[in-house]
Amino acid sequence: MIAFFRLFRTLSAMALAVSAIAAATPGGSADPYEITTIIPLTGGGSFLGKSQAQSLQAVETLVNKHGGIKGRPIHFLIKDDQSSPQVAVQLTNAALAEKPPVLLGSSISAMCNAMTAIVKTAGPTQYCFSPGIRPVKGSYTFSSSVSVFDLAIVGLRYLKSRGLDRVAIITSTDASGQDGEHAFDAAAQRPELQGLHIVEHAHFNPSDVSVSAQMAEIKASKPDVIVAWSTGTPFGTLLRGILNAGIDVPTMGGNGNATYQQMAQYKSILPKELLFPSPRFIAHDQVLPGPIRDAQDLFFNAFKAVGIRPDIAHSESWDPALIFVDALRHVGTNATAEQVRAYIANLHGFTGINGIYDFRDGSQRGLTANSAIVVRWNPKLDTWVGVSGPGGYPRK
Repeated sequence: MIAFFRLFRTLSAMALAVSAIAAATPGGSADPYEITTIIPLTGGGSFLGKSQAQSLQAVETLVNKHGGIKGRPIHFLIKDDQSSPQVAVQLTNAALAEKPPVLLGSSISAMCNAMTAIVKTAGPTQYCFSPGIRPVKGSYTFSSSVSVFDLAIVGLRYLKSRGLDRVAIITSTDASGQDGEHAFDAAAQRPELQGLHIVEHAHFNPSDVSVSAQMAEIKASKPDVIVAWSTGTPFGTLLRGILNAGIDVPTMGGNGNATYQQMAQYKSILPKELLFPSPRFIAHDQVLPGPIRDAQDLFFNAFKAVGIRPDIAHSESWDPALIFVDALRHVGTNATAEQVRAYIANLHGFTGINGIYDFRDGSQRGLTANSAIVVRWNPKLDTWVGVSGPGGYPRK
């Protein structure tokens, strides 16, 4: 534990944001500063929400051991949206009664979009854990991780570099699936990807238990690779459909499924080659020494201390939580939603586990395609290994 906190104190770029926390005077008797967090602890999205809750607990412990925010300990007040947009709306409206400046969540596009519609005019400043939403520039909503559009670019660049030019796409009809389809369609039009063709578009309802008809059409299109874009249980339906159809080509999945729980659950139906466009942290061993590697060491050591192997779900709440803490350290715990929004909108040079953030481009997420790579699930190692360089380009 001593080594862990020594690492915390010696971080370079990330320490610019987090060391201010360590410098604060501990205020054990101060009332906790509560940050309302709305995520799915039950329902189809619970595999994300439960991991994100673990990540928030790790952040809470870390921050409070180093003084909290201006002497006040923090507490993430977690509410279960039950994987339901309707419940997310109810919880958001209830939270607004307290006039909080910040709000975290949810974990899936549909719930995030429902919450965004409520906070768009006057706040609070929302940080959604799903990379699948597209916040309006200057709005009160920020989105975690690398955008789905940038993930699509990264994924297709990698496939193109391997000569896998015939791409079949199957997406769910929910918000996450639709966003994925639009992202891959748009990315495929880029001049650098000339010669790559989407040979089949197929769709299915997330509640469907079989996709045999869709897989028959995909098989007939003779693809080099299948992009299976959905999250959670529907992704399992796609994997089972690919196996039952006897399709033996690489499969690229939505990175929201890059969790150890998902890989264990679907072990018997995983394709021979399962790829994910993913944020950089997931291939920690490829990151050279420096500020980003230091930030990742902090992340992995925090979970090692409590016996957890972090994955994509844990990562999606880690940086947003620390960015909120950084913002409140600068603008104060009595800040308005607009003051928090303005601070984050102008934040740059903050080093997180996937790269160095710069929100000044108006993306509302601070990361670009160069913050992502393509990884492959390695069942022998029981983890993911990087197969591309940053941006999806070949590894050097």
